[in-house]
Amino acid sequence: MKTREEVLAFGLSFPDTYQEAPFHDPNWQLVRVRANKKAFLWTYERDGYICINIKVDPMLRFYWRDKYAAVIPGYHQNKEHWNTVILDGTIPTDIIQKMITESYDLVTDSPTKRIYEAVKKIPRGQVATYGQVAKLAGNARMSRAVGNALHKNTDPDGVPCYRVVNSKGELAEEFVFGGAGIQKKMLEADGIEVIGNRVDLKKYGMKV
Repeated sequence: MKTREEVLAFGLSFPDTYQEAPFHDPNWQLVRVRANKKAFLWTYERDGYICINIKVDPMLRFYWRDKYAAVIPGYHQNKEHWNTVILDGTIPTDIIQKMITESYDLVTDSPTKRIYEAVKKIPRGQVATYGQVAKLAGNARMSRAVGNALHKNTDPDGVPCYRVVNSKGELAEEFVFGGAGIQKKMLEADGIEVIGNRVDLKKYGMKV
C-alpha cells in the first residue's frame, strides 16, 4: 500500500465514513466517521511520499515507532495519540490496514471491534453463525456487518473468523480464505467435521 487512493479506499470501506478536504487544500484528504465527525485517517504528500496520520493507543505508540522506521510521531498532531506512517513501501499492507483499523476503533464505538471480540469467544471445536456473532456483539440485526468485518480481518490468528458459518452451517465462498478448501481444513484441524461444505450446527454449533 503506497498510494493515497489505496489508503482512502480502505478508510472508506468502514461503516458510516466519508471523505473531506477541510483545509481547502487538495493535499490534505481526511476520512471521518459520520456519526461524530471525528477523523481517524489523514492523508497528505510530504517530502515526496504519501503519509497518513492515524490515531493510536498511547500504550502502543512506541511499539509501532520502534518496529518500523517509517512510523514516526504524529506530524502536526498530538504525538501521544497520533502516529504518522510514511508510505515508502517498507511496511506490509496488512500492517498498515491493521493500524488504520485500530485508529477507526479508537474514534468510534466500533461495531467492528465488538464483532472481533465476539468471534474470539467461539471455542475451538465449535462454530457460530453470522447472526449469533451479531447477537454477541450487541446487535442481532447486523449480520451483514459481521460479514464485512470478517472479510477485512487483519488478525486471522487472533480472530478465528473461519469458525463463522451461515445460518445453514455452510462455509464461506472459497475466495474468502484464499483458496478452495482452506476454511474446511482449518475447521477440521479444530476437530469439526465438514460434510458437503456444511457443518452440523446441532452437533458443533455454539450455544449463545
